[in-house]
Order: sequence, then C-alpha cells, then structure tokens
Amino acid sequence: MNINRYPSFGILLVDDEPSFLRSLSIALERGAGYNHIYRCEDSREAMSIIENEPIGLVLLDLTMPHLSGEELLKKIVQEYPAVGVIIISGLNQLETAVHCIRLGAYDYFVKTTEEDRLMEGIRRAVQMQEMRQENQEMRRRFLSDTLERPDVFSKIITQNKGMRSVFQYLESVAGSSQPVLISGESGVGKEQISQAIHTLSNQVGPLVSVNVAGLDDNVFADTLFGHNRGAFTGADRSRSGMIEQAANGTLFLDEIGDLSLTSQVKLLRLLQEGEYYPLGSDRPKRMRARVIVATHQNLEEKLKKGEFRKDLYYRLRIHQIEIPALRKRKDDIPLLLEYFLAEAAAEMGKSKPTIPKELTILLANYAFPGNVRELKALAYDAVSQHQSKILSMDVFRRVIDPNQHVETSNQGHNSLFKAEQTLPTLQEAGDLLIEEAMHRAQGNQSLASRLLGISQPALSKRLKRKTKEPL
Repeated sequence: MNINRYPSFGILLVDDEPSFLRSLSIALERGAGYNHIYRCEDSREAMSIIENEPIGLVLLDLTMPHLSGEELLKKIVQEYPAVGVIIISGLNQLETAVHCIRLGAYDYFVKTTEEDRLMEGIRRAVQMQEMRQENQEMRRRFLSDTLERPDVFSKIITQNKGMRSVFQYLESVAGSSQPVLISGESGVGKEQISQAIHTLSNQVGPLVSVNVAGLDDNVFADTLFGHNRGAFTGADRSRSGMIEQAANGTLFLDEIGDLSLTSQVKLLRLLQEGEYYPLGSDRPKRMRARVIVATHQNLEEKLKKGEFRKDLYYRLRIHQIEIPALRKRKDDIPLLLEYFLAEAAAEMGKSKPTIPKELTILLANYAFPGNVRELKALAYDAVSQHQSKILSMDVFRRVIDPNQHVETSNQGHNSLFKAEQTLPTLQEAGDLLIEEAMHRAQGNQSLASRLLGISQPALSKRLKRKTKEPL
C-alpha cells in the first residue's frame, strides 16, 4: 500500500532503549502525524543511516554505549550541517544543555518532560527544516530558471514570465506540509493552481474542494469536521467531514475571505493543533490533509477593518501566491484566445475561425475585469455565432468599451503630469495622445480612432497635418 510519508525528509531516532524508541515513534505519529521515521538502537550505525537515507532531523540521546550522543552530535554537525539535531536526554542539567546547544544542537529536552512540550519543540524543528529546504530549492530554481515538472502546468495556458515564477515557487514549496494562500482576482485560475499544488505534492489522497462563501458557522463545522449520529436533530447517521475525505490528500477552501470570525477561530485551531472533533464526538481525529485556501479579497484590508483574524492570516500566509490579473500579462491574451476558440469550435462541431489581427489589438487594450474566465466566455459566445471563415468582432465590440482606460495604480487625482513640470499645450497633449493610441493599436488607424473616441477620417486628418508641420 502506497502511504504518504510526512514530513518529506526523514526523522531519525537514536537511543539504546528499544522501548523508548517505540513509544516516541508512536507519539510522533499520533501526536503530529509524522510517519517518515527511522530508528537506530546502535549509535555507531547512525552516520550510515544519515548518509543513505533522506534524513533532515535527528532526535538524539546523550548517554549511549560505544558512541556517546555528544560525539555523534559533533560528527553530524561537522559532516551534515544541514541536518537538525534535537537532544532528548535523561539528564536534567542546564550546563549540559547549554554545551549541546553550543555544539550545534537545535534544542534540548529531558525525557521526563511533559510530552506536549517535547512535541511542540519537534514541530518547530520540522517547520524550520522545511523552510530551510524550501529556501534552498527556490534559490536553485530561480537561478537556473527551470521547471522540473512542466507537465503539471500544461493545462494552464501561459507564456508570461510572472506566471513562470509562480510555477517555480510552487515546485519549491510542494513538499511542505504548511498551508498555501492563493490570492488573485476572480477568474484568474486559482482552482487550477490548487490542482497543480496537489499534483506536485504527490499525494495519494484526493483533492477535496469546498467553497466556504455563504456557509454559516454550524454548516461550516459540519462540512469540514463531519458529525456523529445523534449530534443534532436530524443527524440519524454519522457522516465524515471533508477533512476526513481529503485524508492523505489536499483540502482546498475557496473564498476564505468570506469566512465569519467564529469559523475563522475553528479553522485556526485546526491548523495549529492538527486535530478536530466531529460534531457530537469527544474523541479528536488527526488531520492528515494539506490545506490550501484561496480568496479574491484583500485580506490585509479586512485585517484593518477587523473582519479577518491576524493570527489566522499569518498562519495561512506561510506560503503565499499572488496570481496576476490577465491585464497584467497581456502576452497571454493571443495564446488564450487561440486555445479557447479551438476548444469552443471542437465542442460545437465547427471549424476553428481565423482571428482578425485587429481583434488581438483590441483585446490588449481591454482591462478584462473577469480575467481569463471572461475571455473564455467571449470566445465561446463568438464561436457560437460564427458563420464565415473570419471571426466576427461584433461579440467583442459589444462587451469591450474601447474608450475605457486600463487600470493604473493611480487613484483619485490625475497624476499624469508632475507638479514641478510645465504643462504641455493642448496641441502637444493631443499629439502625445494620438501617438500613444497609434502605438497601442499597432499602427491600425481604425482601432486607434476608436480608442480616442473620434472618427477614422478625423484621426487621419490629424496625422497628415502632423507630418506636414515644419520641424
């Protein structure tokens, strides 16, 4: 049976007491979901295991025969500095603990210390190792500008450099157990990104998607956690929640920005503790799914208004991805248009129409508030009405207002002209506007005139007069 190993790197337990190794292994799996574990009773074999297995963290006893924990610690730090080491010793001595930390140990715990404190320390060490590995992976990918699994992104139609950087980042964090926050406007393809993350993670379980917008607190809890029989009126049988259905896979929560404050608390506890209680149950269950969330809202603005919890926000944004809007990656518009027209034609049993050159220029000057989803809808509508060889631009013209301006970062006051600069004359401003319109229309006077809101003859007249003016 294929079982997901978590974390992505191995945790090596080194102790000469078999009973302690067994009990610690059980505690790690039940308490934190860690099942990528190696055990070593003879400290002399530890270095060989580290050499041959993907060990990222070592839990090490100090007092052992043959090779002491201190000697082994020195060897690990010297030969494998990237491997973290936590000392778990029967000696409750401050001086020993300080000495081990100075030698390079990540932390020091006493075996008799309460289990919760030990587990929390191990969780912190695992997270630190995950972040270190992710940073190394990101540095390597960005410097080499490569994608190791381009096939995963084959359904995301793009040639944009910004999107390629997103893909490289996704490959870097795919092995992490931490949540991923996907932000971006509606229609940019957040669902496709969540599917790519799930595929890259090599999860054996399914991707389970839940749109949390509009769910009240009780429905949210029941949807995620499930319930036992008799938990509430009408609960005549037990039902597993989405978390359980996503076991060894991925749980995708869409529109997380619409979650109520009460439900946000429930989600925060789930992420922090990794446990949840089905409604009507007093026995916790461990979450065995990676969590991905998405929103089209500005969570930082919601933070300022008190509509989103800070602790949850910072917990979710450990890995954050901003999907650029279509208007910010105009080089993708011709590619997407070709793809959607071909797809629509195939579905409707028609031949793919020829795209007029003017159409791609017109689309490049449109803000696309609905992003990729809007472009797809326009393409399908155009193909459904298509009759001749050349694709008609009527569908697009009805929707696209050629006089609108593409969104800019300036709000309110028009800051095209700097206060310290002399204003241009009306003649000069008009010439600059015509020049920009012709540039956007790639020299097409018909399109440029529509962008300017004047007739094509009027524009032609202005251009001729400009060429006759003396230098």
